[in-house]
Amino acid sequence: MVSTMLAARAGSKSAGGEQLLLDVIRRVASADQGALGELYDATSPTVFGLVRRIVGDYSVAEEVTLDVYTQVWRLASAYLEDKGSPLTWLLMLARNRAIDHLRSRARRVKAQELPIEVAFDHSHPSPDPETAAISGSRRKIVRDILADLEPEQIAMLQLAFFEGLNHGEIAARTGIPLGTVKTRIRTAMMRMRELLEVRQEAL
Repeated sequence: MVSTMLAARAGSKSAGGEQLLLDVIRRVASADQGALGELYDATSPTVFGLVRRIVGDYSVAEEVTLDVYTQVWRLASAYLEDKGSPLTWLLMLARNRAIDHLRSRARRVKAQELPIEVAFDHSHPSPDPETAAISGSRRKIVRDILADLEPEQIAMLQLAFFEGLNHGEIAARTGIPLGTVKTRIRTAMMRMRELLEVRQEAL
């Protein structure tokens, strides 16, 4: 019910609508994962619409939109009301993230156009000790990240990614409402992305 009311007012320029979003962002800043789910449910259609117009691809827009809310989780405490409304702030993050993606994609395309001799110079048909060590380090990081998640989040991820169940099938098996299943998976993925960014220097 709260998410529905918030979604109904998210696009409103009324003081009441902005105050609701502001309150939710403050809760996100205090590490309230439920608040992040509420914010996503209320504002993601608007954020996704902007991102899709910029990147042009539906699946890419979904990924970039998820990245936006990962940023929100990390930056919510830095949000200042005098810099713009909550929705304006979200859309600014979305625009910047989408443009960053386009620039990154352009760099990847350019790299793919290198002569094939260069690709062979950088290939590793069999991992050397250093490469193997890096791979082992990555596996340890993933295990550490999973250990930081809530048990119910881990359970949702196991059903979704190891057993290949969709959201509806998970809801049917566990008896958990579909909306709750989606929120838990979404917040778990956002948390994993955040923790991966923190540990990137270890890779």
